[in-house]
Amino acid sequence: MRSSNKTSVAIMLPVTLAILGILAWHALAAFHLFPESALPPPMQVARGVGEEIGLGLLDNVVVSLYRVSVGFLLAVGLGVPVGLWLGMNERARLATLPLINFFRSLSPLAWIPFAILWFGLGDRPAVFLIFMAAVFPIILATTAAVAEIPAVRFRVARDYGYSGIQLLTQVTLPAIAPQVITAMRVTAGLSWVVVVAAEMLSGKDGLGFAVWDSRNNLRNDLLVVNMIVIGLIGVAVDRLLVQLARIPSVRWGYEQ
Repeated sequence: MRSSNKTSVAIMLPVTLAILGILAWHALAAFHLFPESALPPPMQVARGVGEEIGLGLLDNVVVSLYRVSVGFLLAVGLGVPVGLWLGMNERARLATLPLINFFRSLSPLAWIPFAILWFGLGDRPAVFLIFMAAVFPIILATTAAVAEIPAVRFRVARDYGYSGIQLLTQVTLPAIAPQVITAMRVTAGLSWVVVVAAEMLSGKDGLGFAVWDSRNNLRNDLLVVNMIVIGLIGVAVDRLLVQLARIPSVRWGYEQ
């Protein structure tokens, strides 16, 4: 019963806040505190949803999600193994962490000129930018998580005959899962921001391009429609990653 009530509250509070936000938005527009061109009213934006769908909103969503998925999965696929290796190898960690921190500190958007020169326009430069935005934070988070695992856990596991892949899957990965999942949530949000920015500057399709196109055509109502879609997808992606924490072995890591 408590769990059900908690779930209801978790749903109702954001919905209530969203409704209050829309009412405040409507009031600002109704009292003309801003020009309609600068702040389109909610009903105008609602009418723009159908128009934007007709202009290819769903296609743009698919394109942006594809780019984010490929770049993010490539970053996870490389970042986690590299982080595991660095976490277990002190000399390699000391040698490479300054370089990894250097690249992590660079804005992903600084790579846009090179991405266009190397890959042209379309999917590949956007995937490259997302990869560059996500891979270094994931490497650092995984490295730190592995390095912080108490050595006694490995000693006990070896006493029980664990070694190799079994030690990795039964001890190391469950222990680092909470930190890695948190890093994935952060970098997934960052990746979504980067793909929109990249599409605005160098794309010819996708949600970022749709935002830029709406701005150039002075259609701020359609711009707001795309902004809302971008935000809702970002929330949905984060909620999807949160579900990883419900895996039994991952929950064990949280309990530790």
